Amino acid sequence: MIKEKLPENAETKFVENLIYEVRGMHVMLDVDVALCFHVTTKRLNEQMRRNKERFPNDFCFKLNQEELKQILRSQNVTTSNLSSKRRYNPFVYTEHGIIALAGMLKNINESQKHIYIF
Repeated sequence: MIKEKLPENAETKFVENLIYEVRGMHVMLDVDVALCFHVTTKRLNEQMRRNKERFPNDFCFKLNQEELKQILRSQNVTTSNLSSKRRYNPFVYTEHGIIALAGMLKNINESQKHIYIF
């Protein structure tokens, strides 16, 4: 199956809607980053945990309850992004964290390693 490529401005607009400001940083939810990289959220966070030394607090961090509520109140978030089945608060990744993940995920082909964000 051949996947249709969205026009660049549509991709950019789609990703821009997935960016939130938390702790004074622009971040994306782990589920949204996983969606962009075509991997599961579990695999994405697993790679981060296995390479924890590459992810200081300004690359990724776990949201607290208040920050999660702030994002849920945001007009951009959908309930499918933050399933009520999650046991733990989600991780969020900054631009640098996303770049670090892109280098680690083996199944991403070279053309997908850049994301139009931040």
